Amino acid sequence: MSISREEFASRRQELMSIMGPNSIAILPAAPERTRNRDVEYPYRQDSDFWYLTGFAEPEAVMVLLPGREHGEYVLFCRDRDRTMEIWNGYRAGPEGAVSEYDADDAFPISDIDEILPGLIEGSERVYYDLGHDSEFDRRLMGWVNSIRERVRSGAHPPGEFVALAHHLHDQRLFKSAAEGKIMRKAASISAGAHVRAMQAVKPGMMEYQLEAEYIHEFMRHGARSPAYPSIVGGGPNSCILHYIENTGKLKDGDLVLVDAGCELDYYASDITRTFPVNGTFSKPQQALYELVLASQYAAIEATHPDNHWNVPHEQVVNIITQGLMDLGLLKGEFNELVETEGYRSFFMHRTGHWLGLDVHDVGDYRIQEQWRQLEPGMVLTVEPGLYVAPDDTSVDEQWRGIGIRIEDDVLVTKAGCEVLSHEVPKDVADIEKIMKGN
Repeated sequence: MSISREEFASRRQELMSIMGPNSIAILPAAPERTRNRDVEYPYRQDSDFWYLTGFAEPEAVMVLLPGREHGEYVLFCRDRDRTMEIWNGYRAGPEGAVSEYDADDAFPISDIDEILPGLIEGSERVYYDLGHDSEFDRRLMGWVNSIRERVRSGAHPPGEFVALAHHLHDQRLFKSAAEGKIMRKAASISAGAHVRAMQAVKPGMMEYQLEAEYIHEFMRHGARSPAYPSIVGGGPNSCILHYIENTGKLKDGDLVLVDAGCELDYYASDITRTFPVNGTFSKPQQALYELVLASQYAAIEATHPDNHWNVPHEQVVNIITQGLMDLGLLKGEFNELVETEGYRSFFMHRTGHWLGLDVHDVGDYRIQEQWRQLEPGMVLTVEPGLYVAPDDTSVDEQWRGIGIRIEDDVLVTKAGCEVLSHEVPKDVADIEKIMKGN
């Protein structure tokens, strides 16, 4: 376990300090999902559940009870079962939940109907996120209603439900030193995969063959899966933002856009590089590429605690708008094009998102309608792009079908920021040098 047991305990204590007395937090594990017939998807624990417990098994429920005399952290989980363990692997069981995961109390999940209503009763507030698991919602409301039915007998049902995510997701937004270390390693592994792909790509290769280079490099270094379906788009496919078919042939003279990052110990990396299939940028490709790169450098420079969330995006918009005007792809007056978002025909997404246990990680971008101030410990992506549709007759033919995105993972620090993914090159000369084997 790469996060210490002490850190998991600290996370629970921090959350309980916000909850206050006479409250209960209830969080179910992610359910197993069927892929087809009797084949299941590889199990991946719910990020919130893992953040607080480090417990990776399905069929579990975490309960926090601040100030409870007999222990504040209760875990319901599957019993040990030798037959099931022969087929599907080790289970911690309630005993392991206590000895290995520091639960104060642990019970078989099969006993939850008898035990959890008694833990809920007497609580003033229930911290729980309704709407994420309809089956567990139904069970929880059944337990609460059973308490309400006994009010005349002295039962004390909870007075209110409070969204658990509101507090927990703000807590997750700020990464600890241990989390930063894992994310730095994940970014390093992904950077190595991008370098490997630059060295391996050649005209005639299929997109999925290039994707395989990434998966090999991820697993070779202990990252068992991508953090998200990899995007490998050659030529016109690079203009499809969420292209994941990866079935096209990479052609001489085209660019290939690869958005790929591994997940390591539950933490995501998210890196995009765009490079020429034949190892050399054409003049139109290089002109657009260097415009995107200039905007990204400016955005990274603006990523520091003195700025709010939207400042890096504003930097990108200004540079890309002026650059498109200079190249003749946009016509008009600069301020008006920025105000009316005239650039959106070519740059239609924002410049980044939070990164952590989820690729598009949790955390508010605005607080009371104001952009959130950047603070040390936050991790975000910086990913400007330009996409000229292959059928866009409003621009000269030389630009059509060129899609470019450059994305790095950035940790906000007290002094400014750290680019976690710095090991993968992005300057034109450096990319071409690597691709020529120098």
